[in-house]
Amino acid sequence: MNWKLPKFLAKADWLETQQTSILSAAAVITVANIISSLSGLLRQRILIGSFFQSPVSQQAYEALLVAFQIPDLMFQLIIIGAISAAFIPIFTGLRKTNEEAAFTMSSIVMNILMAVFVVVALVVFIFAEQITEWRTGDAFTHEQILIASNLTRIMLVAQMFFAVSNFLSGMLQSYQRFVIPSIAPIFYNLGILLGVYLFEPYLGIYSAGVGVIIGAFLHMAIQVPLAYKLGFRFRVSFNLNHVGVKQLFKLMPPRVFTQAIAEIQDIALGFFATSLGNLSFVIIRLGMTLMTIPIRLFGVPISQASLPFLSEESDEKELTRFRNLVVDSLHQIAFLAMPASILLLILRVPIVRLVFGTQNFPWTTTVSTARVVAIIAISIAAQGMTQLLTRAFYAVKDTKTPLFITIISQLVFVAICAVSVFLTPWAIYGIAVAVAVSALLEFVLLITLLNRKIYGFLDKSFWIPQFKMVITSFLMAVFLYLPFRILDEVVFNTSRTLELIALTVITSTIGMLVYIYFAMLLEIKELRLFLKLTNSFGRWRQPLSETKEAINDTSLEDGEI
Repeated sequence: MNWKLPKFLAKADWLETQQTSILSAAAVITVANIISSLSGLLRQRILIGSFFQSPVSQQAYEALLVAFQIPDLMFQLIIIGAISAAFIPIFTGLRKTNEEAAFTMSSIVMNILMAVFVVVALVVFIFAEQITEWRTGDAFTHEQILIASNLTRIMLVAQMFFAVSNFLSGMLQSYQRFVIPSIAPIFYNLGILLGVYLFEPYLGIYSAGVGVIIGAFLHMAIQVPLAYKLGFRFRVSFNLNHVGVKQLFKLMPPRVFTQAIAEIQDIALGFFATSLGNLSFVIIRLGMTLMTIPIRLFGVPISQASLPFLSEESDEKELTRFRNLVVDSLHQIAFLAMPASILLLILRVPIVRLVFGTQNFPWTTTVSTARVVAIIAISIAAQGMTQLLTRAFYAVKDTKTPLFITIISQLVFVAICAVSVFLTPWAIYGIAVAVAVSALLEFVLLITLLNRKIYGFLDKSFWIPQFKMVITSFLMAVFLYLPFRILDEVVFNTSRTLELIALTVITSTIGMLVYIYFAMLLEIKELRLFLKLTNSFGRWRQPLSETKEAINDTSLEDGEI
């Protein structure tokens, strides 16, 4: 019997091809992030279905979420602090003149940081219980502390795989290969689901920790072949005199401090939420999960894809092109993020019910999560654009300004949380307000100071399109709310899942059509740009292939991508 693989599997060169514009790269990342986000939501729903069956299992699930914090903190400070600060710009610059030196620099930095990571991990492994007790509030029980401590120890192994994986991602992205790094998180989510499916009957909540290790390994393994094909060979070297290593470690401290200050929000959020009890940490985490989806789909892809291009245009002679790239990318993020925030704001209850509403998910928890989503949705567009603005500073090798801005925004966050939790009845909603206010403040400060660094950045070419998108989003909210209320109260019985899905789909479609209509009416050029990109999906291999397009000649005015 003769059979053939599907063409897209038999010839999978599209996985390795180069993306040569910000939007083509962002399109690849966005598609992968959509799949990754869906798999992440599926993972969350399965975990809730598996570990939300009783008050005891609910507390265990909350302990699982708390357990992620310290391994994530270590990873963000030690690994991401290096990669996000200057790894891609320095690696890109080195490989233009000496590719071997660039790969050597990668191995050296990887060796040094992995050694630091192992030492810190040993300390955390030994004192996990004390650290967990110190950073959680009084409402977090002793049993939860034990569960969170053990899960923390398990997850330290996973972060080792993540450390290697993210260096590989940085190298691949510097070569403008975005497909493989973008689909790696999908395998991470699948690994967690596999761990729960295989081991939950035997290990209970700890099966999720085993799944994290499996997922992290898959996240790394899928990127190794392409990195090897591009020429990377791991070397055991700790040569601190390498020119690229010197540059990177010189730029690292401000970024590491910035990341440390940013992580204060996560640790503080855990402390304040676990001080409240009543699954408050679960509620705020689930709300922030929904908030981060539009940022992952729109803010991160364009920002992540733009960094290699911005790094190439950051020379003083190219500041005009650099400015245009930043402004155009901000418009693209805002055009997609603003309607997403409106959808979450208006349809918060149906979305929470559809995503997290398993049979054992309490209605009171659903309502509280929906209210949290409504509050933090206000800041989605700002957070999406912040992703790009921060990278713009890094592209011009300024890591200090984001540090000072992060310090200010996090101080505001902690102050609002403290007042809300201990001095007012706002409770979990006060924490949500703190998230939104600190994010908006960070955006305002970043864009204001970038304007001082690049004179003329905030001219009418920035403000007019942004104002048009704000007006369009407001009109969308008005025309979305009315049919939603009417259909919810008169037409659909939303206690039934199918009718709830129908209500969400119909009202979302109405809202998006209204947004598109007013975008056409106000001549928002990003609409034409994304319509053209959408039309190219039928020729899906073309955006993934190398083209003759000159990035510097990209004309957003003409809708070219």
